[in-house]
Amino acid sequence: MVKLLATVCASACLLLSLNACTQDKDANTTLAADTTEPAQTLRIAAAANLSDVLPRIIDRYQADNSSSAQNISGISDIEVTYASSGKLYAQIKAGAPYDIFLSANQDFPAKLADENLVSVINEDNKLTKPFTYTRGQLALYSGTKPLNNFTPTSLGDVFISADFTQDSKVAIANPDLAPYGASAKAYLQSQNMYDKLNAQKSLIQSENIGQAFQYAHTGSVDYGFVAQSQLVAIKAKPEQFITLLPASYPAILQDGIIVNNTAPAADFTNYLRSKAGQQHFLQAGYLAVQ
Repeated sequence: MVKLLATVCASACLLLSLNACTQDKDANTTLAADTTEPAQTLRIAAAANLSDVLPRIIDRYQADNSSSAQNISGISDIEVTYASSGKLYAQIKAGAPYDIFLSANQDFPAKLADENLVSVINEDNKLTKPFTYTRGQLALYSGTKPLNNFTPTSLGDVFISADFTQDSKVAIANPDLAPYGASAKAYLQSQNMYDKLNAQKSLIQSENIGQAFQYAHTGSVDYGFVAQSQLVAIKAKPEQFITLLPASYPAILQDGIIVNNTAPAADFTNYLRSKAGQQHFLQAGYLAVQ
């Protein structure tokens, strides 16, 4: 009887021990699940000229991350808003929830960094220093007028040729908002053509470089100052465009800045500046960052 009782007690203790181990295991599993970083959506505010190259960079970045055994980016999706750099800057100032701002110039990211040092609007939004991720090229493009009789050094002759009449129109992105527009304006001023074209109402101002390209591409205007990358994207014929000499206009150095300082934002911007990321920009018609 005593022996039977001892056996029953031993069995009960074993069951209690096993149950406790199971509960500890469940608790540890739950704890591990709770401490796993939730996947995040990375939100990027990007200058309009990046609408051709950035999707390819994102696709490659996501493919590399999904195939890597050490994928720690924690990014589930990437959402991009394209607009003029000035408009995106204003949105960020107004509190738009972007994680990264990729501008078409250096001024707007620098402004955000400077203003953040003076007055931190949101303690959670800790801005990092701006970084240069690429350099744009400017080109004159026409969907209706052949440009093969001109060269980069004789580009100004386009606007005094027989094909250019009082009714001819030239699209230029808003110089106050779009860096490509500011560089195009500076080029025309260096050729003593800006005031003349403006006076005869030949200049059509678009909101951004994407809209300037559409105007020229659809024939809404005769010519358009566009990004070289846009012409690479559509595989434009040589007679349709002239690439301006880089020394003939202010360098279009494009800077970015992390607005919401998180690990996913840092990981993606590191990829932009990596050899793999830079190769995408070179293939898309941008200049190498020195």
